Amino acid sequence: MKIYDVEGFPNPARVRIALAEKGATDKVEFIPVDVLGGEHRSEAFRHKNPDTAVPMLELADGTCLSHCTAITEYIDAAFDGATLCGETAKDRAVIHMMNRRAEAGLLDAVGDYFHHATPGLGPDLETDQNADWGNRRKGTAVATMHYLDSVLSENDYLAGDRFSMADITAFAGLAFADFAKLDIPAELGNLRDWRDRVSSRPSIAA
Repeated sequence: MKIYDVEGFPNPARVRIALAEKGATDKVEFIPVDVLGGEHRSEAFRHKNPDTAVPMLELADGTCLSHCTAITEYIDAAFDGATLCGETAKDRAVIHMMNRRAEAGLLDAVGDYFHHATPGLGPDLETDQNADWGNRRKGTAVATMHYLDSVLSENDYLAGDRFSMADITAFAGLAFADFAKLDIPAELGNLRDWRDRVSSRPSIAA
């Protein structure tokens, strides 16, 4: 198995945390992709992943998987350890629902803000910016932080009483928000406490 990614980027971090949670980090080969140099848009990379994005998982038979949720689903099923995607039908549905809310409302919204309303990755890559859209998405990200805080007023984790893929996605979204200089509002104590607890997990603290 090969993981094509950029260490430290938010979405690659999601897959690396999932691998660490399953004790499988040493079971894959990490291949760095020069995103700042545009390698992800090259014909060779596009042939493997038409989404032109990282991370990407390449299996021994040549199958290439993109999108963090799909990759995490594969990792969760392929390796032993506590499930990240749920065991029962209800658990899986709730985890996927919360994962999507954290992804669309927080991580992706922060990404849109970063790429459209800030200098982002620089003029060579940020060639089609829309500052109004970026700032609207900033509002979405903050609203989602408030929503997640309300969920955490009743649950230890975003999808119930167990750490899951949804928590990984939200944690990566907040890390991206830090990078984009978008702070968690001071009054969101549940979200802040959750983040402190999650930060101490070996898969993240290491």
